[in-house]
Amino acid sequence: MNLGIIAAFAYGILAIVGGIIGYVQATSIVSLLSGSISGLLLLLAAFFQLQGQTWGSILAVLVTAALVVFFAFRLVKTRKFMPAGLMTILGMLALAVMVNQIMAFR
Repeated sequence: MNLGIIAAFAYGILAIVGGIIGYVQATSIVSLLSGSISGLLLLLAAFFQLQGQTWGSILAVLVTAALVVFFAFRLVKTRKFMPAGLMTILGMLALAVMVNQIMAFR
């Protein structure tokens, strides 16, 4: 298991947990749905990477990049570090690891 798979798995779990926390604290169904869908897509991408499917890494990069953009805009709009700043920083870190793994295999 390489670091790209671990990054996709960890960021997927973090997205799911964040969606649940957003629902519990603010009764935001949008947070619950978006966190669950994006988190499950990242877990699915990690699973397919484990199975040797190269498109799993592409899916993980696309979902992570979309989340980074979303949370970066949210951070600029709200100027609150939690959760937008944390998710932006961790997403950029995960994205860097994923892209590095893709480039290492080429």
